[in-house]
Parts: sequence; structure tokens; C-alpha cells
Amino acid sequence: MKTLYLLRHAKSGWHDASLRDHDRPLEPRGERDAAKMGQRWAHQHVKPELIIASSAVRTQATARIVADELAYEADDILTNERLYAATPETLMAVVEALDDALSRVMLVAHNPGLTELAHHFNRKISDMSTCALVEFKFDTDTWAGIGQARPLHTHTDSPKD
Repeated sequence: MKTLYLLRHAKSGWHDASLRDHDRPLEPRGERDAAKMGQRWAHQHVKPELIIASSAVRTQATARIVADELAYEADDILTNERLYAATPETLMAVVEALDDALSRVMLVAHNPGLTELAHHFNRKISDMSTCALVEFKFDTDTWAGIGQARPLHTHTDSPKD
């Protein structure tokens, strides 16, 4: 069994026009949402063995806040430059290259690629709001080829729920 968690970064700020998109921080609401959602997911026993986050400031902050709530060591978060502004194909390539010893992996990344990947697995998913999480469970022992698999289970959650 493989479980893939897709987490969109929390609400980020646009207040400083001099910042590059990559460098935008979380807004206070984003920090609150990430902590609230991390607490909720801890109660739901969300336990990734690996968290991989985009290199963007807002995804790194989201991953660290959520990791803290899930009792996951923030220093163990893997940064992957390919996740920044990634297409669904790039996201899938990252997933399919995962070590099969891992059963539960969380990607922290961006729209539109994240929503498009979620939609690939479940056509009912048309938008992932900020700090939304989608959980997919697959009946497989390998990550390779998971892009052609159909999940046995899908669960969605967002701060608005």
C-alpha cells in the first residue's frame, strides 16, 4: 500500500512587490491555517515517512509548520527544486522515482500543477485551495507506474472544511 499526500502551500503574501514569486512568505492567516490543519491531520493520524517541499519560501514555511504539528522533524524535510512551479508531469516523475521502501509521502507544492495532478487521480477534484490536503491510497508496492494506477481511497481536506 502506498499513500500520497498532496499539500498546497498555505496563504502567501503579495504585499512586497519587490519580492520574486519564489521568495513570497506566508501571510499570518497562512501560518494559522497551516498550524490548524497540521493539528487536524495529527488527530487523523496523517503520518508521512517523508515530506518533500518545493524550494519556495511559502512551501518551506508550510512544510515546517505542518511537520511540527505531525511530530515530524523539520530538518528531515527534503527540498526539491523541481517542485517549484512544477507541471503535473514533473510532480509525477518525482513521485514515481521515490524509494519503494517508503509507504507514505507528502509533497508540498503549488497550483496549478498540484490540482492538475490531484484531478488526474480523481476527476471530482477541480481546485485545491491554499493549505488543502488530498490523500490518495494505492494498492501497490511500488511508486513506479503509479501515474497509471487508480487510488483505492481519496480524502480531501482544507481550512474551509
